[in-house]
Amino acid sequence: MTDVAGASPEVVVIGAGPAGLTAAYMLTKRGVASTVLEADAVVGGISRTVVRDGWRFDIGGHRFFTKVKPVEDLWFEILGAGEFLRRPRMSRIYYRNKLYDYPIKPLNALKNLGLVEAIRCGFSYVYARLRPPRNQATLEGYIIANYGRRLYAHFFETYNEKVWGVSASEIAADWGAQRIKGMSLFAAVWEPIRAKLFGGRDKSKQVTSLIEEFNYPKLGPGQMWERCAELVTDKGVKLVVDSRVTRIEHVDGRAVAVTATSNGVTNRYECTEVISSMPIGALLEAMDPPVPAEVMTAAASLRYRDFMTVALVVPEECGFPDTWIYIHDPGVEVGRIQNFSSWSPHLVKDGRTCLGLEFFVQEGDEMWTKSDAELIEQGKRELAVLGLVDPSRVEDGYVVRMPKAYPFYDWEYKQHVDTLRGWLAEHAPNVYPVGRNGMHRYNNQDHSMYTAMLSVENIFGAHHDVWSVNVEAEYHEEHADDRSEESSDR
Repeated sequence: MTDVAGASPEVVVIGAGPAGLTAAYMLTKRGVASTVLEADAVVGGISRTVVRDGWRFDIGGHRFFTKVKPVEDLWFEILGAGEFLRRPRMSRIYYRNKLYDYPIKPLNALKNLGLVEAIRCGFSYVYARLRPPRNQATLEGYIIANYGRRLYAHFFETYNEKVWGVSASEIAADWGAQRIKGMSLFAAVWEPIRAKLFGGRDKSKQVTSLIEEFNYPKLGPGQMWERCAELVTDKGVKLVVDSRVTRIEHVDGRAVAVTATSNGVTNRYECTEVISSMPIGALLEAMDPPVPAEVMTAAASLRYRDFMTVALVVPEECGFPDTWIYIHDPGVEVGRIQNFSSWSPHLVKDGRTCLGLEFFVQEGDEMWTKSDAELIEQGKRELAVLGLVDPSRVEDGYVVRMPKAYPFYDWEYKQHVDTLRGWLAEHAPNVYPVGRNGMHRYNNQDHSMYTAMLSVENIFGAHHDVWSVNVEAEYHEEHADDRSEESSDR
């Protein structure tokens, strides 16, 4: 909170994704016109909508569903109810040439697996309940404990290794605890049976990955943030794109200025507070005077997973009814395929759709450095291998690369984040990390927004623990009263 009584704070917001723009918007509601510095040329972060030759496609899928009422209210306040579509939810898993409903539905899984394998999976699950894995601190152990080893091998192992590039035994269980909470086999099997026998749903057990509909902006999630940028700049916010933060000056226990480079020109912005959604490691590395060696080591040790979409234009009949399909087939590198016409007919045109093939990569690796033409040809080949689309039906293609899309939950990440948090709390408490990369936490869009909303309140005297957002024990989409959990199946 600003230490000048009655004075309006001078806030620099780093990043123009959902967290940064939400912060700027909430500040305007208090009469504060902040300065927003965005390293990229467009707003929206990972929630942007890319436009190429009239086609619009997301960086992954972003369902607008939340249990955080203030966030839901803000969505409709910013964009207007008339700009949202109500969309049916459908996603499946492609595995061994068959499509499985997701979340897993027992009868569908039984039919596809066959009776013998289904029985084996059942015994495997019972065994895991009786003799759970000793080490449930790993993602592998966490999932096996909830599903059994055979279902883990069928439905989780390959996909998670595609996403993270390493064995699930090398990933902390925190990711699973945030992304598949409550999705035990018992819950998946019992709840539908209980509902049929006794009617209704047990609201204390209902898993919201089973939600049947969700809201979605007509022109994709980027429409929300493009509109938000317009609103805040109309209120006097200075939004500077292509502006990379290089230094954050701190004096006597407070950040006092942010320096950024834009088009070769260096600008210095004095401030009383900083709200930052830039990667928290980079934030600490930019501190001037520099942080101690052990803090710098922690900052440099945080890891990320990067992301690419190869969007292929095909006739509409070559699409599928799903919003997306998870690809668990180890014979291809694609991890998930979006059908953008299933998200919104306004994203596509001319009786065609875009299929968004998603690849999880590391910046600079073989996949990342392939040319766009090579990646488009690979996308065509993989569609053929999967038997989903004849490559000859592909009419055009586009590639989008997104660095630092996912914070990586290795064994040391919590310790590193705690080190960075501790230094900020002691030496720059007027710097507020928010959002997914700002907190190195696997937040979705609404959690990122909520951390920004609470941080703005803290600037004006509140005492919210922003770090408690998105750490409840329940699954991030489980219906429960007054829970602050949310949206996309990422």
